[in-house]
Parts: sequence; structure tokens; C-alpha cells
Amino acid sequence: MKAKNPFKTGSPAAALWAEIDPAALPRHVAIIMDGNGRWARRRHQPRMAGHRGGVRATREIVESCARIGLPVLTLYAFSLDNWKRPRAEVDFLMRLLRQYVRRELDYMRRNNVRLRVIGRWQELPAGVAADVARAVEETSANTGLQLVVALNYSARAELVDAVQGLLDESRSNGLTRVDEAALAAHLYAGDLPDPDLLIRTSGEMRLSNFLLWQLAYTEIWVTETLWPDFSTRHLLQAILDFQQRERRYGGLSPEAARAERKARALGGALLPR
Repeated sequence: MKAKNPFKTGSPAAALWAEIDPAALPRHVAIIMDGNGRWARRRHQPRMAGHRGGVRATREIVESCARIGLPVLTLYAFSLDNWKRPRAEVDFLMRLLRQYVRRELDYMRRNNVRLRVIGRWQELPAGVAADVARAVEETSANTGLQLVVALNYSARAELVDAVQGLLDESRSNGLTRVDEAALAAHLYAGDLPDPDLLIRTSGEMRLSNFLLWQLAYTEIWVTETLWPDFSTRHLLQAILDFQQRERRYGGLSPEAARAERKARALGGALLPR
């Protein structure tokens, strides 16, 4: 019997959830949150207004993921390349990040959400890094949704850091052989499953240096919706679409495999004896 619908009766989210199989949720959803600047520009507002709108959307999506029992959510919050933006915008983003972490810490404690951070986040301004470290530590025992935030992150930098870790291990322990499992274990969150579903907002069709190793077989869902307008409804639409896809990981679908076996059997039966 399907569990009680976690969304308000009669709402679009409730209607979408009714079509979703809770037993077949993706284990890990990753989101490239894009479009804050365009959202603000279309409203003739400063970019900072778009970033504030993005925080509101982030709060809603985190709460919805916790509500439906999603195991892992990874959000691309600040990349290494974002330092190229105007100083005033970067400073504003750092202040906004501190506000978000401080305000949401109580929610994460009460709702069993564990915060994890990937990237070179220790290189952020000291106050920001301290607030992030505190939130990570104070939620480390939580067992519900794992909220992974990519801060000061670059997938290429992650691979470089993973290789450096392997070199350090080789020098100390005599490691002589590297395989995919060894490299994956040295990624920032090597214990987590790879994302099953990647959501990208604002209609852009690129990965933007995000989780390049982990996204090898990830299903991608792109929406024209700008991040500040992204809602629980969009999240559930993406999950529903994901559940209707067929994942083959380079192999054949069950139907194709059965057809292949049947064709071989028929072919063998037609051979002269």
C-alpha cells in the first residue's frame, strides 16, 4: 500500500506524487542551479535579487527532498570559476551563503538532514568556512537526507585532488596500481552513489565542470525554468520522467535482450542438421 501523500491535498505536487513510485526514487539527484541573473534581469532588478530568489528555491527543494525520503541531493552552489565575477557580487554571495547556513542549521537538525560539502571550501573566506564547518559538524550524525553542497568546486580540480591523493597514498603505502574504484574512492565524497538524475535549470545544455566523473551514466533532465522559479512541482516532474526512462548502462534493454535470444534460437533452428 502506498504511503500517505506528503503534499497538500489538491495541490499540483500532490497530483504528481500520486503518479510516482516511492520505491523507485533516484538514490541521488544532482542539480545545476542556473538562471538567477536572467531571472533578475527580466524583472529589471539587480542580480542580487536573483540570488535571493535562488535561496528561496533552494530552501523549498531541500525541504521537499527531505519530505519524500530522497537519500542524496547535491547542489552546485559556487564554482571555482565564479571568482571571475565582479567583486561586489562575490562578496554578496559569500554573505548570502553564511546567512543560509546559519538560518537552515536549525531546520537540518530538526529534520535529520546531514550537510556535506565538496570542493575546496576550506579556501573560502575564514568566516564562511567556519560557518560551513560548524554546520557540517553539527549535522554529521543525522541519518536522513544527505545534502551535499558543491562550494568552490570544479570537477577538474576534484580529479586533480583525487590523483594527488593517490600519489600521496603511493608514497606512504606503496600503492602501485590504480583502477576506477581506487580513483573514485579519492573523490570528495567517494562513499556516495553516483547521481541517478541530473537536473539543469535555465535551458542550458552543458555540464559546466560539475561531477564529470560521477555523471558518466546519469540521466539528464533540462528545464527552461530559471532557478528562482524552480519548485517542488518541477522536481517531481523530473523524478516522474526519470522513472519512465530505461537505463541500460551500455547494455541491452530487457526487451532487446529477449529479442536477441529469440533471434539466435530461431537462427539455430534454421541451420541444416
